[in-house]
Order: sequence, then structure tokens, then C-alpha cells
Amino acid sequence: MKIIAMIPARFEASRFPGKLMKDLAGKTVILRTYEATKNANLFDEVYVVTDSDIIFDEIIANGGKAIKSKTTHESGSDRIAEAIKNMEVDIVVNVQGDEPFTKKEPLIKLLEVFKKDAQKEIDIASLMIKMDDKTEINNPNNVKVVTDERNFAMYFSRSAIPYPREESLAIYFKHIGIYAFRKDALLKFTKLPMNRLEATEKLENLRFLANGLKVKMVETNQITIGIDTPEDLEKANTFLSINN
Repeated sequence: MKIIAMIPARFEASRFPGKLMKDLAGKTVILRTYEATKNANLFDEVYVVTDSDIIFDEIIANGGKAIKSKTTHESGSDRIAEAIKNMEVDIVVNVQGDEPFTKKEPLIKLLEVFKKDAQKEIDIASLMIKMDDKTEINNPNNVKVVTDERNFAMYFSRSAIPYPREESLAIYFKHIGIYAFRKDALLKFTKLPMNRLEATEKLENLRFLANGLKVKMVETNQITIGIDTPEDLEKANTFLSINN
């Protein structure tokens, strides 16, 4: 089984423009994400896929592998699909460019579900972590997911789901934006039109569910710091200054 990692990287970002090129303890955010993914030693290849000359040059200049997108894309998954279309690969892991603290252990658990999936029931696998802090739960930058009894995703939302009518029963999971796709599922996804739910919440994973793609969620307890805002970058720099 050939497994590769792709890191889609767009220079512009609506909430935090240029965030991937911001300094994070002496290295750019995108370079730290690339190195963390590479250092996991789980992939046959690791690439950054970008439409930005600045990001492309940053990765190449530091000895990494990068692919320049040929066309404009609405999502990171679309960008990856273009890059892998003619590659011989079985599983493609989409690591978000703003996740510089990507850990090896969750990635191992993510890939394990495909190795056990003899019937090829799983189209996509992704990570989730339990949330307890109400401020974090209600923050729309934190995407929440609810699952069925077999941990297949039922819905993703920026809202706090489930609604706590009986608060003692409510359990919340934050979606961590790392996906593992079967190649054919990813290529199928990119041919599907954006639907109303995806357009409303601005979450491409809702397109998976609306079109019957099965998303297996894998729980992890590995805390990550995604860089969505300047405040997140500040937290990340503080974390590295304490832990290095």
C-alpha cells in the first residue's frame, strides 16, 4: 500500500492572511508543518501543494518537495486531487498547512483504520479530540463533529453540536483537519458540486457526507495548536518557548 502526505498551502487566508509564512520560533509555519509530517516517517513521500511562489520557494529552499498548482482551486482537497491524478498511490493524507504540531501517534491510528478495512468500506478517515472548555466549544473556528456508534461522521459544524438539552449527557469532539483519503474517493469528491450545507458553514467535509462518502473518525488525545488567528500564533510561540 503506497501512502503519501500532501500539505495544501494557500498564501492568502481570510482570517489570517499570510499565516503560513509567519515566524514560529525561527521557522515559518509551513516549514514546521512540512518537517513535522516528514519526521513522522510514515509516508513514502511528503509534498507541499501550493499556488504561491513564496511558499513553493520556501519549501524547495529548505530541501523539501513542493508542487505548484496549475489551476485555481476552491479547497485544499481539490488542490491535492490535481496533484495526485496521475500518481500511483493508494492512500493520500491531507495535512493542513497550519498544523505545525502534527504528531506521529495520531497519524499511525489514522492509517491503521485502512489496514483493517478489508471490505474497503471507509472512503475517508479523520481525527477528533474531546473538548471540555465551553469557550472552545462555542468558538466557530473550532469545527465540531458528531458520530454514530461506529465512529462514522454524521455531521460537522462550526456550531456547538449536539445541543445540550440534557447537559450532563453532552460530549463534544473537535475535528482536527487531517484527512486520509482513498485515491478514488478523493478524485470522486472533487467532481461533486458544492452543496448548500458546505456553502453555509464553509466546511468541505459536509460535501463528503451529502454525497454518501463514509468518513471514519479516529479519536486522539494529542493536543494540537492550529494557526487560524494571530492569537493562535502567539500561543504556539509561547508553547515552543516553554517546551524547547
